[in-house]
Parts: sequence; C-alpha cells; structure tokens
Amino acid sequence: MTSTDGHEAAAAAEPPTLETVAAVAGVSRATVSRVINSSPKVSPQVREAVEAAIARTGYVPNRAARTLVTRRTDSVALVIQEPATRLFGDPYLSAIMRSVSAELADTDNQLVLMMVRTAVQQDRLERYLRGGHVDGALLVSLHGDDTLVGRLHASGMPVVVGGRPLGPAADFVYVDADNVGGARAAVEHLRGRGRRRIATIAGPQDMCAGVDRLRGYLDAVPGPALVAHGDFSRAGGAAAMRALLAEEPGLDAVFAASDLMALGAMAVLAEAGRRIPDDVAIVGFDDADDVAGWAEPALTTVRQNVEEQGRLMTRLLLHRIAGGAPADPAVLPTTLVARSSS
Repeated sequence: MTSTDGHEAAAAAEPPTLETVAAVAGVSRATVSRVINSSPKVSPQVREAVEAAIARTGYVPNRAARTLVTRRTDSVALVIQEPATRLFGDPYLSAIMRSVSAELADTDNQLVLMMVRTAVQQDRLERYLRGGHVDGALLVSLHGDDTLVGRLHASGMPVVVGGRPLGPAADFVYVDADNVGGARAAVEHLRGRGRRRIATIAGPQDMCAGVDRLRGYLDAVPGPALVAHGDFSRAGGAAAMRALLAEEPGLDAVFAASDLMALGAMAVLAEAGRRIPDDVAIVGFDDADDVAGWAEPALTTVRQNVEEQGRLMTRLLLHRIAGGAPADPAVLPTTLVARSSS
C-alpha cells in the first residue's frame, strides 16, 4: 500500500483533516489552507492538485475557521421590510426570494431571510448585520420612513436595494423597474380601448413603486384624475375599488398598481354587477407567479421582470462583497401584456 493510499484509507475511518489533504496532494498544510481561502499566492498546478485531493478525501472545510482567516461568512441577508405574513401571499416578494436563492445556488453563499417592519425589529436587525454575521445585504420593499439602508451603507457594509429608495439622494446601488413608463403604458392602452373615465388604485406613497406608478398614471390619464390608495394587497384593492365606485359610478376603466389590488378590484366590480371588460376595463402591474393569467377574466397587466431583478441584485451584491467598485443603479424595462380584462 502506498503512502497516499494509506492516508485515504485513514480518511475513510475518520473525518479528513487539512493534514490528510496535504499528504494526499503532496504539499504543506499551509498550502492547503491558502487554496481553501482563495489566496492568489498559489500556482494553478498546485491549486489543481489540492482541489483533486479534497475531492478524493471528501474533506469539508470548517466554515468557522475559514471565517476567522478570511473575515467572510459566505452568507448573504435578504431583508424584506414587511410582516412575515406578506411573504408567501405576495407574488412579487415570493418571486424575488426564489430568484435570489437561484442566483446563489451555484455559489458557496448561504441565504439568510429576514422579515422586519417595526423600529425595534430594525434596530435588532442592524445590530445583527453589523455584527459580522453576513457579508452583505439585499433590501426589498423599503418604506419612506426607513433609514436602515442609509445606516448600513454608511457603515461600509455592501448593500443592494430592490427599488429606488425614497428620500435624500445617495449613491446606493439599486435595481428597479420602469414603474413610471409601465404605468403610463397601462393608461395609454386603456385610452386606446376607448376608455375616457380612467381611475387608478395607487400603491403606498411611502414606496418608490407606489409613487412612480401614480406618476405614470397622472402623466397619461385623459381628463381629471380619479385616485384611491391601496397597500398592494387584494384587500386593499377591494377597499379602494369600493371608494372609487362611490365617488364616480360612471368610471369605465381602472389601472391598479399591483395585480393583487387588481384582483380585489375585480371581485368588487363583479359584486356590483359591472362586467369586465364591457363595463369596466382593468389593468394591473407585476405579472409575477401567473397570478394575472389565472384571473377570470385573464388580467391585462404590466410585466416587470422580477426574476431578472432578483438575480441582478444578487450579482451586484456579490461583486461588491468581492471588492468590486459600486455599480450604477439599474432600471429594467417593463412590458404591457394584453389579456381579456381590457
């Protein structure tokens, strides 16, 4: 039996160590450590030999020990600034979570999901994030009164934001959708269908998506604006639709700033005996998780590429964690998808 075979046999009897890998590769323990910690001070040939030895022995690096050397945790936080009950009921949020997870799947990074909303929760979260438990953070669903992103950014932590932050301008890295252009296209579509009394169910005005989609509506609406506000939920859309019908019974179209609010509005219209689209045409926004396609009638909506948003956010964060320069903000295009509701 050769020396290498002996080391591999020993490895089969007990968990392999750095010394085991070093013996199989024919290098020092320090060289194995440098390879595991991605040091540039290793030749390609030696790196290949060590990686082959790791594969042969089944060695698994000690993550805690590696963290002490590299100051890296190989963990990324996805912070969603909403109550936990919203996560799986909101197609946009669940799609973001899946796309971030999919982008991390081919890396050594772990995803840490965190849901926060209250000031106490935010303070606790900030202490956790700044305590070295993660290498960077993705922040989604920011509200206007939120200062967490600014505090993390000022601390030097790599941060990428989903959606344009409201408030004072800063050099945050963010990935957003063309909310203004998408909303404008929705209203122009309704105008092209001959609708003249077009209302909107606007999203929260403490969020960039709510603000920008209302702006797009106001840019394109013919005649006086007719606005009610919701919270991007189905219940919020239903309540806003009832208010709109009470204010203007003769409305003939509605642009809802999310598909969930559009579904709530459609239910109220049906209860009121209004036919869709004959009496009232309706358009939503998101087109995530096939929610719009499964509606009855199928919902015309503005599609934002949520999967690409989540993946791009993740790539930009990993780039920053690796020491890359901050990227410019990215605004992804939107597309109107015409279906039966208009």
